[in-house]
Amino acid sequence: MDRISFWKMHGLGNDFIVIDNRNGQLPEKDLGKITEKLCKRYFSIGADGSLILCNSEVADVKMRIFNADGTEAETSGNGIRCFAKYCYEKGVAKKKEIKIETLAGVKTVWVETDKGKVSQVMVDMGEPVFDKPRIPVVGDGTCVNEDLNVDDASFKVTCVSVGNPHCIIFVEDVNSFPVGTYGPKIETHKMFPARINVEFVQYLNRKELKMRVWERGVGETMACGTGACASVAAANLLGKVDSPCTVHLLGGDLKIQLKDKNILMTGPAEKAFEGVVEL
Repeated sequence: MDRISFWKMHGLGNDFIVIDNRNGQLPEKDLGKITEKLCKRYFSIGADGSLILCNSEVADVKMRIFNADGTEAETSGNGIRCFAKYCYEKGVAKKKEIKIETLAGVKTVWVETDKGKVSQVMVDMGEPVFDKPRIPVVGDGTCVNEDLNVDDASFKVTCVSVGNPHCIIFVEDVNSFPVGTYGPKIETHKMFPARINVEFVQYLNRKELKMRVWERGVGETMACGTGACASVAAANLLGKVDSPCTVHLLGGDLKIQLKDKNILMTGPAEKAFEGVVEL
């Protein structure tokens, strides 16, 4: 029986199991199935997903990310900050600027340290994409403030990709909004052929947004880094916010900056514990 070492980590409560698989101990074909098993809360380690460290031929390291249901995701804002902390503190890539290969391309991260430990990570998330086929959303052109009908409700949605797909909906009061009712229905709506992450966002002022998120393949989570980036990009496009902008999530705050055409995200990454699990 395989014994696998892991770190349990989180970014603002969005938690992950981090495993070094550079030696290929875990077969690639089983990574989704293993993730699904390990992420079951109460019955295993429990997490929103896994981050698998792999060798890269184009960057310092490669990150593969799997959702709790075993599906593979393109990238993760909170996940990549945790991944960078892991790589720095484990000596895999012990430098202040790290290149990380993802399914969404190579991302650059900068780590901020305190007494040898990573306290904050800034990530260049790249340029937001509003083109429907590239998100993907059914149809051509862009999806900006368009009507989306779900059962008896109609929402104004703006869709954007920041390496993975997001549907942004502005609401009056995010605390009382029934995220668990509409989140899964929008995630699997026929308009979104690869499913979609759904952000419910409350406008506070030109420097602050408040957000809850329904993550594709996971459900509602404490935070979503790419969702925060997508929300600020959409809000800026609609003329609601300036840069930088602070996004308040259930697990804490992220600072999002629009620089040139790219999005920079800054936030914490935490190690909860480490251990060994038998598969």
